Amino acid sequence: MSITGADLPALLPDMLPRLWAFALRISGDRHDAEDLVQLACVRALERAHQLQPDTSPLSWMFAIVHTTWINEVRSRNVRSRSRSEWNDSVIESVTDPAAVTPETDLMHQQILTAVNGLPDGQREVMLLVAVERFSYKEAAEILGVPIGTVMSRLSRARQTIGAQFNDSQKAPASGRNLQPT
Repeated sequence: MSITGADLPALLPDMLPRLWAFALRISGDRHDAEDLVQLACVRALERAHQLQPDTSPLSWMFAIVHTTWINEVRSRNVRSRSRSEWNDSVIESVTDPAAVTPETDLMHQQILTAVNGLPDGQREVMLLVAVERFSYKEAAEILGVPIGTVMSRLSRARQTIGAQFNDSQKAPASGRNLQPT
């Protein structure tokens, strides 16, 4: 059974949590994320006839959220706000609720902070592939870039995050050069 645009209104409610989480992560602001998802849903419903039977409705919606962010919200200079407005309460709201220990929760917060600090293109690819589990091909379609660009951005994002965590682990060790007295 193939899914058509006529099925979209019934499918949207189940997609909303993932769409909102993605919108929050790319915008960094709860209000912008809400506006972004609302605009994307309106656009999707207006263009439901464009949903092809062989296209995943979820990846189609992610593409609309991303395009809406680039074309509408971003162009209105919403992003001129400092990223420092992203506070710990927002980070805690998107961490893994199944975290068993405070250490695991802290690690999730550190990872989200590191991902949030990436350049836009790298952050978007990391979120789509690592968090939302889209394939490289699907991420490329969502972002409207070649698959090689997705692979390159993901590689650079992983290197940047890996370097941040390696540096943070080495920093305390470098302070141990003190000679006993």
